[in-house]
Amino acid sequence: MSSSASSVVNGGVSFWYADDGLPAVREPLSGDASADVVIVGGGYTGLWTAYYLKKAAPFLRITVLEQKFCGYGASGRNGGWLYNGIAGRDRYARLHGREAAVRLQRAMNGTVAEVIAVAEAEGIEADVHRGGVLEVATTPAQLARLKAFHEHELSYGEKDRELYGARETAERIRVADAVGSTWTPHGARLHPVKLVKGLAAVVEALGVTIHESTPVTEVRPKHAVTPYGTVRAPYILRCTEGFTAALKGQRRTWLPMNSSMVVTERLTEEQWAGIGWTGLETLGDMAHAYMYAQRTADGRIALGGRGVPYRFGSRTDNDGRTQPATIEALREILTRFFPSLVGVRVEHAWSGVLGVPRDWCATVTLDRSTGLGWAGGYVGSGVATTNLAARTLRDLVQQDSGQGGRTELTDLPWVNHKVRRWEPEPFRWLGVQAMYATYRMADQRERLHPATESSRLARLADRVAGRY
Repeated sequence: MSSSASSVVNGGVSFWYADDGLPAVREPLSGDASADVVIVGGGYTGLWTAYYLKKAAPFLRITVLEQKFCGYGASGRNGGWLYNGIAGRDRYARLHGREAAVRLQRAMNGTVAEVIAVAEAEGIEADVHRGGVLEVATTPAQLARLKAFHEHELSYGEKDRELYGARETAERIRVADAVGSTWTPHGARLHPVKLVKGLAAVVEALGVTIHESTPVTEVRPKHAVTPYGTVRAPYILRCTEGFTAALKGQRRTWLPMNSSMVVTERLTEEQWAGIGWTGLETLGDMAHAYMYAQRTADGRIALGGRGVPYRFGSRTDNDGRTQPATIEALREILTRFFPSLVGVRVEHAWSGVLGVPRDWCATVTLDRSTGLGWAGGYVGSGVATTNLAARTLRDLVQQDSGQGGRTELTDLPWVNHKVRRWEPEPFRWLGVQAMYATYRMADQRERLHPATESSRLARLADRVAGRY
């Protein structure tokens, strides 16, 4: 018998912490201080930036300020998809030319290998398995989108991507009603918390100062302001992703979009035999309100998607708690994909926020007139993109300080991209709620009334969102 939402562990930051344990929290800032570089945010972006800067220039005094503990946000709650997707690539192609966007995509392809190589070199055991990414279609409209998506990716130079029919898809993962799929080798499954904990330990061992339980309330040139004191530095780098709205003056910069996840109990060998999934690919689909999943190292399915997409006033959740209706919606996706798992228990559910810019484009910026820098707006593709962003911030800081010049990374089209702010409330809330309600209606219509064309509702939602 399947469990009800009330019997599921809900929140506690995420299942990944229940699995690996909450960290011992480092000491907060104890008063005013100074540094060469201050990094606001102890997630993947901040920690990777600290890592690459310290490796490049060991003499730098680098301080990381984190409001809770390293990995409290999206870095400790995501689906464990290390893959080569990046938000905004098509827009960058329109703004800067096709070749610039191709260079950005090549950099992302290489970033998957970079993260795996650094984790191995630094002894970070994060349950990494490079099985690639399999994205499936289960309706005629999804299949048409999938084929178009596949061709689109090939046009950006991804020549090792493969297109499968129903039979070949089932040979990899037996998703009910799957009529086709596309697979790229540029992806891996990992345990997000093991990666972020390991990275924090490596960074600290290099000599970077990390203060946790230290919320930054304001960032201004050469100052990071906290309740416990102000840290002054020539460079202040904002790496706060979905929590950016909490900073003074940043309420409308990036929208904190919610994503939710569930994880099952451990499946038996017989259950896995019925599903396949021996290649440990990360799994996604071509729905408008899409899902994402992985087969965990201990034999569970971790699956995510949109629940309540946005909380009024850019508020964030309370330690990952999510709504019972969202848990049931994700359970429904699980059993629709794998009907043989109808009786399997969902053990844990949680939510987190990701940063969404108004034009849905990830960016890296350093304002050379103020020393203020930032990276983010990953729109859910941050596990790998954070690493590329961090290496880019390193190069921008070194260029500005005279320790380096222009590099291939500083010339990528997402560098110093400017975007307008989100609308004020209540228009922001109304727009996002309507957008995702429309996407869900479009998905339902495509399931109930099979056709090869995407629902017009989805195209309307895309225009309202400003995604394309």
